[in-house]
Amino acid sequence: MLNIRAVATTLLVLTPAVGVWADEAPATPPPMGVWTGKGQLGFLNSRGNSDAQSINGNIDMLRYDGAWKNEFYLGGLYGKSAGIASAERWEARGQSNYTISDGLFAFGGLRYEHDLFDGFQYQASVTSGIGYKFIDTADTKLSAQVGAGYRRLRPEDIIKNQDGVVTQRILHDATGEAIGTVGVDFSHAFTKTTTLTNKFLMESGSANTLLHDDIALAVKMSNRLALSVGYGITDNTHPPGTLKKVDTVTTVNLVFAF
Repeated sequence: MLNIRAVATTLLVLTPAVGVWADEAPATPPPMGVWTGKGQLGFLNSRGNSDAQSINGNIDMLRYDGAWKNEFYLGGLYGKSAGIASAERWEARGQSNYTISDGLFAFGGLRYEHDLFDGFQYQASVTSGIGYKFIDTADTKLSAQVGAGYRRLRPEDIIKNQDGVVTQRILHDATGEAIGTVGVDFSHAFTKTTTLTNKFLMESGSANTLLHDDIALAVKMSNRLALSVGYGITDNTHPPGTLKKVDTVTTVNLVFAF
């Protein structure tokens, strides 16, 4: 099974190679004082030897005000297989960046995650640190950030019957801890209509290390609409009990820009 550490390592190793894109045309200045963004929605309903349904969606917004860049994200997913709920998760996060100089920025962020099947009733964090834009051209963007903060999480044991139905949840005490965080954000437009994005996040503390990587390929159908195929990996290194460490999700979404 593909491990998210390998994904992150590969991305970081390839970072020097993408330096050749730094000679591209500079990025167009973003609009100031207005919210822009995109939303995504995907649905699957299959019937046959096995029945499965899933729905996922998210909204991603940003706004520039002088030296400030403010971002907000809200996303969720729900899935059933053979009539049994197998996935239910939502996440909210926000981050503000302040430009210090060309390429260098300071950031502060908040994140809250609620997942009914990863062994943590919730994980919530507040972080801050420094980031740098290694590439910022019209077609290619690569930035990385590193920081520290505080996380609060509440583990839970999930008891299932022979059919896979959750019959009991045993909550443990919530704990708080200092964490380190690393983020990498990459995008490249191969053509005017086709763009590849990859976002990586790590939050590491003594109780658990969360690693999350999302890669997506979007093809525009118009100025507002696009079709996106994505693959996401989430790795909790110390989930309670015998729960799996790695979760993966594949999505096909309709994307609308605003």
